[in-house]
Amino acid sequence: MKITTVEAMVLTCPLDKPIMDATYILPHRSAVLVKIDTDEGVSGIGEAAYFGGPPLITKVIIEKELKDYLTGEDPLNIEKLWEKMYQRSIKHGRKGAIIAAMSGIDIALWDIKAKVAGMPLYRLLGGCYEQIRAYASAGFYAEGKGLKELGDEFASYVAEGFTAVKMKIGRLREEQDVARVKTVREAIGDSIDLLVDGNNVYTSYQAIRIARQMEEYNIFWFEEPVPAEDIQGSAIVADAIDTPVAAGENEFTRYGFRDLFINKALDIAQPDVTWCGGITEAKKIAAMASAWNIICVPHSFSSAVALVANLHFSASIPNSLFQEFDRNHNPLRENLLEEPVNINKDGYISMGKKPGLGIELDESVIRRYRVD
Repeated sequence: MKITTVEAMVLTCPLDKPIMDATYILPHRSAVLVKIDTDEGVSGIGEAAYFGGPPLITKVIIEKELKDYLTGEDPLNIEKLWEKMYQRSIKHGRKGAIIAAMSGIDIALWDIKAKVAGMPLYRLLGGCYEQIRAYASAGFYAEGKGLKELGDEFASYVAEGFTAVKMKIGRLREEQDVARVKTVREAIGDSIDLLVDGNNVYTSYQAIRIARQMEEYNIFWFEEPVPAEDIQGSAIVADAIDTPVAAGENEFTRYGFRDLFINKALDIAQPDVTWCGGITEAKKIAAMASAWNIICVPHSFSSAVALVANLHFSASIPNSLFQEFDRNHNPLRENLLEEPVNINKDGYISMGKKPGLGIELDESVIRRYRVD
């Protein structure tokens, strides 16, 4: 079997009302999908993160650079191809857009391999869990969204069946954001796990101060309290507060996570298979995390392909706990698959039995939102 074509597809869906976290304004939702074809008719689908730059940059990297390292190669030799892409791009890669582009390719290769094996990907990777508990990831800032609207939003997720939810802080004054946390806790009740995301906006002393104010609302974790490059600051926060610190969505490869673990900068690791180097690298990160007795909960904030790929990773490792399930409006997540992902009555996502990622894309949705 040989790789014949590697294609990247850029999809963009404008939002009627932009959403905001502590640092970004999101006027649209986008995704870079990767399709790899072989001479035996088996194809694979993946997704590459584009965060921090125009999605077309990721497409160019895939089709004008990395594709040349793959064409004619056996797609089942995934470790070989990962190293080939990494080493040949190392002078301008190692982090950022190159690794994100590699991630999408890597996921597509694993989709092919699992299809050839006739197995769901999570089983080929190790097969640890048949279902994964999902948390509703939402609570962004938006024009016209006050405390009442925020509370109603989170009450609706509990009504859907979610047993854990995550909200944003960091964009408003400290007392206003603490009031947001109080509102959400009151809306969801005491039995639902509440996760809080600071999106890298605080200094270490600011993070410690607001974490202590949030303690009475029983916060399950405090995500990315300080900038991603402030490893020592994250370690200071993790040491100073009782609430676990979650981080890692902005980190790349096993080398970046090694530094987080060595410096005790987090309690919960959050690699994203579309971002950190693909499933190949995410499995290595999870294995390292287990050596430090650290829980591994994948980040996922993009299309349905990213969600499913991270689900297969979650279900394959023993130290997983949750799967992030973005609940903001996004047709690229809600409508992209012939069979959308949903939670069951207990708030879990059940794994499927189809080979590979087990998904079929709705081609009409791709045609509607494709912009490249």
